Amino acid sequence: MKTKIAFLGCGSMGEAILAGMLAAGTSPQSVAVTVRRPERAHELATSYGVTALAHNEETEANIQAVTGAGVVILGVKPAGIADLCREIAQDLAAESVVVSVAAAVSLAQLEGALKAGQAVIRSMPNTPLKVGRGVVALSTGSSVDEHQLAAAHAVFAGSGVVLDVPEEQQNAVSAISGSGPAYAFYLAEAMAAAATDLGLAPEIAHILARETVAGAGLMLAEPGAVAAELRRAVTSPNGTTEQALASFDRDGLPAIISAGAQAAAARAAAITEELGHK
Repeated sequence: MKTKIAFLGCGSMGEAILAGMLAAGTSPQSVAVTVRRPERAHELATSYGVTALAHNEETEANIQAVTGAGVVILGVKPAGIADLCREIAQDLAAESVVVSVAAAVSLAQLEGALKAGQAVIRSMPNTPLKVGRGVVALSTGSSVDEHQLAAAHAVFAGSGVVLDVPEEQQNAVSAISGSGPAYAFYLAEAMAAAATDLGLAPEIAHILARETVAGAGLMLAEPGAVAAELRRAVTSPNGTTEQALASFDRDGLPAIISAGAQAAAARAAAITEELGHK
């Protein structure tokens, strides 16, 4: 990607996106990053060869970063997104596309804090981007054209799968893929606890649960893999796995997972509402 790209804020998620993008072939010379602390700026500049500016040393770091940028990634916390948009609004090029990775910040809130007609994209990435196995859902504002959307896809493509969804589905995406890694980790915790209940030493229980969940995830990541088919392949008639799955069904595990996802989606909607009143 030859377009200049600006990352305003670069925490762990932003760094994962940055690393994947550079690994996919983007030149470090085309990237500008802003952070608060000089130490963090030095770390990013040294690790990735990008231009990194610290607010504590340069008050107009964000303005410098977005000047001439074709893609601007907003990586600050949701509560700070509107103020950041207002800060950079007058210095964005008309053809720039602004991409927010902040959860629950709506397209309307982004567009309302920028100049009329500025292209904006709302994204929902998840933490497996850090290992190149993430998934990112993008929703476009009313002014985004196909070239701007393609540029946004290119930013994330090095770190995982990129999907386009209507904004009204973003809360569902958040509930499944955004929060989903925590569900998998929770499952691994529960499996380890079950193993200790069966008499295994805690350290062995931890290894068994961790490697089983991680290995199953790799199998599911194979091209063409389908979860139901993989499950059936492990489930012999009248075998041990079948008994475990039958117990899960009797206890309503699918309904429990569904209820959790509904609760996560409802909370995402509430956060959007709360941010709209600030």
